[in-house]
Amino acid sequence: MAKQKIQLSDHFNYSRLLRFVLPCIGTMLFTSIYGVVDGLCVSNFVGKTAFAAVNLIMPLPMLIGTVGFMLGTGGSAIVGITLGEGDEDKANRYFSLFVLTAFLAGVALSVLGLFILRPVAILMGAKGEMLDFAVRYGRVLMVSVPTFILQNMFQSFFVTAEKPTLGFWFTVGAGCTNMVLDVVLVGWLRWSVEGAAIATFISQIVGGVLPVFYFLDHKTTSRLHLGKTEFHGSVLKAACINGSSELMTNLSMSLVNILYNYQLLRFAGENGVAAYGVIMYAAFLFVAVFVGYAVGSAPIVSYHYGARNHAEVHNLYTKSLRLIGVVAVIMTAVSMLIIPYVAKIFVGYDAELLELTSHAFRVYGLSFLIMGFNVYGSSFFTALGDGVTSALISFLRTLLFQLAAVILLPMVLGIEGVWLAVTAAELAALVVTVCMFITKDKVFHYRNV
Repeated sequence: MAKQKIQLSDHFNYSRLLRFVLPCIGTMLFTSIYGVVDGLCVSNFVGKTAFAAVNLIMPLPMLIGTVGFMLGTGGSAIVGITLGEGDEDKANRYFSLFVLTAFLAGVALSVLGLFILRPVAILMGAKGEMLDFAVRYGRVLMVSVPTFILQNMFQSFFVTAEKPTLGFWFTVGAGCTNMVLDVVLVGWLRWSVEGAAIATFISQIVGGVLPVFYFLDHKTTSRLHLGKTEFHGSVLKAACINGSSELMTNLSMSLVNILYNYQLLRFAGENGVAAYGVIMYAAFLFVAVFVGYAVGSAPIVSYHYGARNHAEVHNLYTKSLRLIGVVAVIMTAVSMLIIPYVAKIFVGYDAELLELTSHAFRVYGLSFLIMGFNVYGSSFFTALGDGVTSALISFLRTLLFQLAAVILLPMVLGIEGVWLAVTAAELAALVVTVCMFITKDKVFHYRNV
């Protein structure tokens, strides 16, 4: 007997909740895996200088592409609340507006990125061969910014459309495209860093452009469809404010990664940047579980909040916090076991770099115990339309606390302080997240009396 389709309006127990969010977790994991293949091919076929250059410049296109995360999370919360209120026509008009805005913003940001690419690379400390690799890789990624933004945005809207599994398969298609092209263009044809960038661009067309045709087809069973829309300045403003936490998270991550790379160039040179690159690729796999859960569960929270079903909202976040706690302990333990093997795959050809990477990852991995609660907390408040609280958590967690930690801790602990900075920042942010949950919990209890 086939399992009944899960809808946003359902009551969620642990089983139903996990079944609904697993495709989104799979989407994030697969996205991370094909990003890892990029790094593997560049490191093993082009060399550690190219690998360091790719990781040095990567924060810039990631920073420019944050518009997709903002409109995806902020916009899907508004669309989800509108669906919960029972107005599907308005939800579709808003959805269409967000997609059009994301594409136009992507074109403008792509042009801007091409102009600032080289000066930013120099400012971040790239020179000589590393600068050449960074600019060559970055140029292609700047051209791909519109498709990158759309791909990021659709990850949220597939869930709101009650099609998380379809979203997963689009990501699988994009990922397989990227991995195959990485091997062909970088490993076989030896197209260097340009080959890795072109593979990423083509994969983003699969993940960012093909979904447009799906949502344009009104014969599908999706709850959302693209169609005619009109300009709603207040709605766009609300989406931007509501998604500001995700914007802040990704902007901050990019800015902080630039500072990390700067500090590591000072303490360990090219090896430090390469080691940090390996950590980031591997950490993506662990963080993807938390982000996937947060993105997958957010539309459910938005729907029930829009329907004024506060008891179900309370049920969702209490179950979520318990699940995150269990997963955090398991993932931290697993990360400590697999670290040497992961590092060897990336940089096994350099004994000194391998030793540095393995040690650094063990210190960095302590953060997995904490970060899941902060990732979920920020996403939860976005889902409620409370962009201010969500942005506060993100601003403190990913920018203020991390900047303070990565600047101050190395003054006392040297390079060890760089590796510990993220754990210190997550711990400080957890205090804020817990306070916000306690406050919101009291509001729900009051409304349910």
